[in-house]
Amino acid sequence: MAEPRNGNVKTLGIKVPDGLHAQFALVAQLDNISLGDAALRAVELYVNTKKAEPDFAARAASALEEIEREAAARRGAIQGLFGDEAPAAEPAEQTTSRRQGGAAK
Repeated sequence: MAEPRNGNVKTLGIKVPDGLHAQFALVAQLDNISLGDAALRAVELYVNTKKAEPDFAARAASALEEIEREAAARRGAIQGLFGDEAPAAEPAEQTTSRRQGGAAK
């Protein structure tokens, strides 16, 4: 299990049905680990399972292409506003602020 470095972590809150929570807590207790560690292991297992699916790489490539198309459209819109005097892009900084109006997927 990879350890977070320099505090670069996100908090994830989920709602779990009572019965499943009781089972989850019992399994974690029997493995002598915290619920947080058990949840992290579950997330890692989910990600690794999805990455192993035959069509996952193609779906990820498709999502990346869509991101690039949207970025190009936004870039064009900004250039349309400013012409040749478009402001130079600065490197994005990581932020700890949360998005307003929605939960992460």
